[in-house]
Amino acid sequence: MRKLFQGTPVSRPRALAIAGILLGTTLVVRGALVDEFKSGIKWLEPRVIDPGPIGGPPSDAIVLFDGKDLSQWTGGEKWEVIDGVAIPREADITSKQEFGDCQLHVEWAAPAEVSGEGQGRGNSGVYLMDRYELQVLDSYDNKTYFDGQAASIYKQHPPMVNACRKPGEWQAYDVIFTAPQFDDQGKVLKPAYITVLQNGVVVQNHFELLGSTFYERPPVYEAHPAKGPIHLQFHGNPVRYRNIWVREIAEPPVERE
Repeated sequence: MRKLFQGTPVSRPRALAIAGILLGTTLVVRGALVDEFKSGIKWLEPRVIDPGPIGGPPSDAIVLFDGKDLSQWTGGEKWEVIDGVAIPREADITSKQEFGDCQLHVEWAAPAEVSGEGQGRGNSGVYLMDRYELQVLDSYDNKTYFDGQAASIYKQHPPMVNACRKPGEWQAYDVIFTAPQFDDQGKVLKPAYITVLQNGVVVQNHFELLGSTFYERPPVYEAHPAKGPIHLQFHGNPVRYRNIWVREIAEPPVERE
């Protein structure tokens, strides 16, 4: 045993580890003295943002609906805004701004008064890039086809678990979306991926989308621009929406040569 500090016995490997920490370049790993690994990548400092309150929006978010009006949406005048929530009426609405890789937060609630069953109960939908549907449905004690229930990627992939709250209660979707990439001839270079948390529970884990979502035919990719709008569906049911915001996301910055 060695004494590194007065009255404190320390083993040799422990003493070397402490010395390495003090030097900042060398550490002991499993009894061996090793140099610090450095990747050689010159990362730039990440931007500082205010994460905001729980549920957001963060300071760098684009707020699409804050309870006041639907001026950020094409067709928004057709929906009702009552007591800070938006209620679908007449037709779908589409965001005026377009997004590629993004983080999306949407809160929704199916009607408290249960009416209908299956796909006829609390039905709506959130579309990424105007074509990839994340299903909205009252799936609390309501059976339907599994790749069409709440938090499914419609007709492609069921949620891993049913995390629905009771009818009338607010639900939250937190979505991480990676947009697909196409070459000049429209061939898919990289498919789209989606991760979804419903009410804080992971229900889609980096799922690889098979293409656009359809009711009447199989999914297929159709070449489209690098950015597209968010689309909210009117399906005849008075689903409520609130607190909708988006963050455009990108890899950490690197110093260029």
